[in-house]
Amino acid sequence: MAEKFDNLEEHLEKFVENIRQLGIIVSDFQPSSQAGLNQKLNFMITGLQDVDKCRQQLHDINVPLEVFEYIDQGRNPQLYTKECLERALAKNEQVKGKIDTMKKFKSLLILELSKVFPEEMIKYKAIHGDDPPS
Repeated sequence: MAEKFDNLEEHLEKFVENIRQLGIIVSDFQPSSQAGLNQKLNFMITGLQDVDKCRQQLHDINVPLEVFEYIDQGRNPQLYTKECLERALAKNEQVKGKIDTMKKFKSLLILELSKVFPEEMIKYKAIHGDDPPS
């Protein structure tokens, strides 16, 4: 899988370098540099074709739109992954807290119901297999 990305990265780097060189030629265009300009334009077309060939190998890759928003904002896309993990960790802690609270509530409820309805709670515990609260 990494080989597919390496191949795409290599083609993109070549394409970007070719565009950079093309910009230099165009910014200081002289009629004598027409042949070089034509050559760079042909390299650009070939580069786009190479990138398109890589696209076919990576058709099953899904990238969240938020990653592109990070890139558009000039932020590192790896920050997206970091922030997703941080949000997942925070949500995990929040859910764990809720679970712990519900377990404590259940224990207290069983304890209090055992005081008010001792016979019914013995039946409940027999059915559900709950140990007596400590």
